[in-house]
Amino acid sequence: MFDGFTLEHLDVGAARLRVRHGGSGPPIVLLHGHPRTHVTWRHVAPALAERHTVVCPDLRGYGRSSKPPAGTDFAGYSKRIMALDIVALMARLGHERFAVAGHDRGCYVAMRLALDHPRAVSHLAVLDGVPIGEALARADARFAVLWWHWFFLGQTAKPAERVINADPHAWYGLGAAVPPEERAAIYDPATVHAMCCDYRAGLRADRAADDADRAAGRRIACPTLFAWSTRDDLVELYGDPLAIWRDWAGDVRGVPIESGHHMAEENPQALTTALLALLRR
Repeated sequence: MFDGFTLEHLDVGAARLRVRHGGSGPPIVLLHGHPRTHVTWRHVAPALAERHTVVCPDLRGYGRSSKPPAGTDFAGYSKRIMALDIVALMARLGHERFAVAGHDRGCYVAMRLALDHPRAVSHLAVLDGVPIGEALARADARFAVLWWHWFFLGQTAKPAERVINADPHAWYGLGAAVPPEERAAIYDPATVHAMCCDYRAGLRADRAADDADRAAGRRIACPTLFAWSTRDDLVELYGDPLAIWRDWAGDVRGVPIESGHHMAEENPQALTTALLALLRR
């Protein structure tokens, strides 16, 4: 995997991120979702690296990146703080301006990068997600059935870690197609706790940030791609999820990807094509 890429652990201030980077040309950083690591991009990153410098970190708390304290309000795992990690990481690698693509939980970090650091972000790709504030504002019985894990992982009265750590394999059900190092990450109780803190921040600091941006009329300024998996549930939940992103970005285009939720692994060719088209805009 990742032939020709460099693997490093880099300090970015409050966190130490495990990162692979390679290729040459205009930079793009790829942000994974839950409960994955940067290895989810193993088929996409080398193809992009033929034309671009590609940076693939484990987000703070995930994989083999460090697990800083969450704080009493879980803001230590807010997407605003995670975005600051990425800005610092890219600066360490010599990139003051870059494209960003994020899948699942990573798409919230990517969105926060574009909103909080518009001078740094040249292009944005959000994959299989709508803004956290928008999702929670629309939470109904269907959402509660399909995405109940948001509330299970996000609550603190009976911490989810006890359930997950009792049998991580049964909980996550990662199959043989998932690389061993990704499967190994879910057996680390510190990683499980950090991933839960990600969801706890989502219900608190992240929703508040999205709602404040919406009230202030803040919008994403750069060219934006929204891609969704045809065999996932965004259309079932929202009808036209692209319409939600049009409220947030002035230059957004949508692309369906024929796959299940993990599009970077199930249909990397289509996703790579969509990302390259974005990067040409």
